[in-house]
Amino acid sequence: MGITSDRAIERHYKCDRNGKPDLVIEGGTIVTVKDDMPVIKNGRVEISGRSISRILSHEERMACPTDCSDVIVADGTIVMPGLVNCHTHSAMTLFRGMADDLPLKKWLFEKIFPAEATFLSPETAYLGSLLACIEMLASGTTCFMDGYFFEDSLAHAALETGIRVIAGQGVIDFPAPGIPDPSANILVAREFAEKWSGFSDLIKPAIFCHSPVTCSGKTLSYACETCRVLGIPLFIHLSETRLEVEEVIRKSGKRPAHYLDSLGILDENLVAVHNVYLDESEIDLLASKGVRTVHAPESNMKLASGMAPISKMISRGLRPGLGTDGCASNNNLDMFGEMDTAAKAAKIQAGDPTVMSSKTLLKMVTSWGSAVGGLNGQIGTIEVGKEADVIIVDAKRPHMRPLYDPISSLVYCAGGSDVRDVIVAGKILMKDRKFLAIEPSDIIKEIKRLGGLIEKSLLQAQVAGI
Repeated sequence: MGITSDRAIERHYKCDRNGKPDLVIEGGTIVTVKDDMPVIKNGRVEISGRSISRILSHEERMACPTDCSDVIVADGTIVMPGLVNCHTHSAMTLFRGMADDLPLKKWLFEKIFPAEATFLSPETAYLGSLLACIEMLASGTTCFMDGYFFEDSLAHAALETGIRVIAGQGVIDFPAPGIPDPSANILVAREFAEKWSGFSDLIKPAIFCHSPVTCSGKTLSYACETCRVLGIPLFIHLSETRLEVEEVIRKSGKRPAHYLDSLGILDENLVAVHNVYLDESEIDLLASKGVRTVHAPESNMKLASGMAPISKMISRGLRPGLGTDGCASNNNLDMFGEMDTAAKAAKIQAGDPTVMSSKTLLKMVTSWGSAVGGLNGQIGTIEVGKEADVIIVDAKRPHMRPLYDPISSLVYCAGGSDVRDVIVAGKILMKDRKFLAIEPSDIIKEIKRLGGLIEKSLLQAQVAGI
């Protein structure tokens, strides 16, 4: 079964290759997420530089001994592509648990916006982003897509931790952290994008417009034009709540997707997040325009915003990625938990246990997720020539046994704490659950200090009746 039937890859199986691999993952069950999802038991993945250079079945592995100074023994594990979190606001780890159990509008306008105005700075955004990066890496996310303010701080945090990111500078038509004059919002976003374009192979810039309600048509059109000129993606929250849909209809006379289309910004460069209240015509419109979409079920459920018609979207040809949203509305960045929630919520929504199979969910966090970011040629599968963003999941734990179907077990049994090793672009960042280049305890100590200051300020404001 699987990968040895591919002649293009078979050529790489021969033992007479020139040069030695830099890293070998020896043993384990390899879930490739390639094409028809082949699985290779007791195989080998060889990595040369940043890329996967050879994949061997068990029989070929035994016949082709390797000579390599760095070997990860993966017996009793699942070897798979790194997970892709297609939507989060990293620095919002600072506000985790600060404003729970509230409806979205009150949560956003009465709690989060004031907290951002008071506590968010380049320094605090950097610390919050560092915390998010280590949380994601520790739970198997090797690539994420971010949209927030002070994205320069996020980019530096990503550089320090070695994670892959598409970083979207936030745009909103109100005074915002780092942008007191809203008329400069696109200028700031453009300067950010120009600074980081080509700076690092692991960091890609983008622009993130908050929503069709908080950004005017003029702002949205200008952002779209800027992204097209720079060749970067444009992200937006779309149809997240009923109130948003009603407000857009009141303002424009059109449903949100049709309103964006009237502005000329619906195309394959747009990434639309949430999509909770799309009607049939909007689903067809997004599919026909090639818009990339993201599903964020846990955040939508926690804020009682609703549930996107995800099964319909997939049946119409859309290939959504999966995202956690920020820690202020989730409250974690664990993509394994997000898969499990997405599958079960879709089944109860449809009244059909066959919708949203484990194979579909695994694609959403790997191959489909990478395509959302325009990175499907680089990452998202265990495949020769792809960059080596690889994670190793411990399958020996009680809740992972017996292992009849590794794909099903990854979706319905595994959690982020089961991730043992993490590799990004061929570099080992975490081995045996220990980070090699950063010290999480130092970051957590700083977060504890900052959290204490924020908590003290909130208590003082509460006593003062503010």
